[in-house]
Amino acid sequence: MREEYPRPDFVREEWMSLNGEWDFYLNGVKRRIQVPFVCQSSMSGIGERIDEDRVVYERTFHVPETWQGRKILMNFGAVDYRCRVWVNGQMAGGHEGGNTPFSLDITMLLSWEEETVRVEVFDWLKDETIARGKQFWEEEPRFIWYTPSTGIWQSVWLEPVDEDHLEKIYFTPDIDSGTVQIDYTLARSCKLPCQVEIAVSIRQELAFGGTFLAGERRGTVVADIFQKKALKCAFPFSETFWSPESPNLYDVLVTVTGKDGTKDQVRSYFGMRKIEARDGRIYLNNKPYYQKLVLDQGYWKDSLITAPSDEAYQEDIVKAKKLGFNGCRKHEKVEDPRFLYWADRLGFLVWEAMASFWMYTPEGASAFMREWTEVIQRDYNHPSIVVWGMLNESWGVPSIRADHRQKAFSKALYHMAHSLDSTRLVISNDGWEMTETDICAFHAYCHGERGNRRQQEKFADSLRSLEGLENIVEKPLFAESGVYRGQPVILTEFGGISISGSSGEWGYTSVEKEEFLGEFRRIIKAVADSPEICGYCYTQLADVEQEANGLLTQEHDYKFSPEKIKEIQEIAAL
Repeated sequence: MREEYPRPDFVREEWMSLNGEWDFYLNGVKRRIQVPFVCQSSMSGIGERIDEDRVVYERTFHVPETWQGRKILMNFGAVDYRCRVWVNGQMAGGHEGGNTPFSLDITMLLSWEEETVRVEVFDWLKDETIARGKQFWEEEPRFIWYTPSTGIWQSVWLEPVDEDHLEKIYFTPDIDSGTVQIDYTLARSCKLPCQVEIAVSIRQELAFGGTFLAGERRGTVVADIFQKKALKCAFPFSETFWSPESPNLYDVLVTVTGKDGTKDQVRSYFGMRKIEARDGRIYLNNKPYYQKLVLDQGYWKDSLITAPSDEAYQEDIVKAKKLGFNGCRKHEKVEDPRFLYWADRLGFLVWEAMASFWMYTPEGASAFMREWTEVIQRDYNHPSIVVWGMLNESWGVPSIRADHRQKAFSKALYHMAHSLDSTRLVISNDGWEMTETDICAFHAYCHGERGNRRQQEKFADSLRSLEGLENIVEKPLFAESGVYRGQPVILTEFGGISISGSSGEWGYTSVEKEEFLGEFRRIIKAVADSPEICGYCYTQLADVEQEANGLLTQEHDYKFSPEKIKEIQEIAAL
């Protein structure tokens, strides 16, 4: 059962998990389900495909008596897709969007005896206007489409807060000035003025400390954290930067104090990290940095889109790094914050993405953009995230070249992301038909089957020039009126090689197992030899159902020697 604290960048000491066994109603029949695993997964205790659009969860719980006199929040990590929540038979609230969290104040609904919560979920599996990514609408998964997921798929928990409490905090690092901008928001219920104390430390050494009298809900503090280090001569500034090689993190403790003493205390963290695109390259902390990414779908055999344990996230990142990758491109999924926590701690770049919708409608586009804003707000503080990938291969905008609305939507997503976050790179449409974009991100799987020397040579030759890329990309690189403006060029999907001989296993190409390392070396060398390309993303980390082109099995075990895969990747660098 998932019992770790669900929100690792905004931690309160007092909380209570509501994960575990719930009643589950499908077609009016009562079953038992393990939350937060979806009913289609075996770890839920059900493991069945469903045809109904509506399911219901129920359970009882007791709130600790020591929490009386404070607000009680019920938090949901993510529920797919639309839900309504009742506590003790009274409506508490709801949420739409299967990828993002929400919180409900249930204080006035509590009896302070045995409480009942009911969650009614609507998930229209065949509605193509809903953002659902790789979830397949037909009976059996096939090609690159997987088993769908319905209902609660991230943790549910309770926490008490006082009227005077912290609502949000954002960290914006600036390594060039040695400062971090700290923007905080207090709850509307705060009795102002109140005192806000912020302590920033690294390696248990205080880097910044300050106490401020907050007369308004929102405040900004610019902390000069490098100056203190310089005066103490503890270590050079660069040694406190965050990178995959040195994932240094600053720990933060925020204390809100009212007239009656301490009211709220939250632990968080940030990294001093800078990502930018210039001169046709991506720079990390002012140095060119070659992206060696792996496509990560975030699926597990027995638990689908929910990791079977917190350790599973950690193990995936450790294995990917042992394979020689310095990051991942999350594919068609907004990942659980626990994954991002481990990426921050272990040093692993993340290109974040949203689950795509399929049919363009104004309503679907609006819902997609709204959910993207929630994703950016949720994940702003994670230093591991360096790219927001707004769309993928024109999914949801199939007529982007000719349809003005779809083209404008792509541009609007790009500018929306930059309006909320000036610290990261943004890709409008990863794969092809790009509009506004900070990276020229293209996909190409035509590296040639075994023995097809002509196609193999075409693939290698096409990678040597920007003009040649058009020969191996399925659609034009840019939508109409879009032009290349010197952005870094990165091959963000390629490979997908499966091992031949097993029934039902699909890949873009296949080879015998003993031939895999040679084939992997061939295509990595073709990319590494390109003077245009400054990074790549190999498909993919782990097998998912019938798509068996991963470097790991469905159980997330190594298929090949990680040392040999890593050695091959060392030929690629700036």
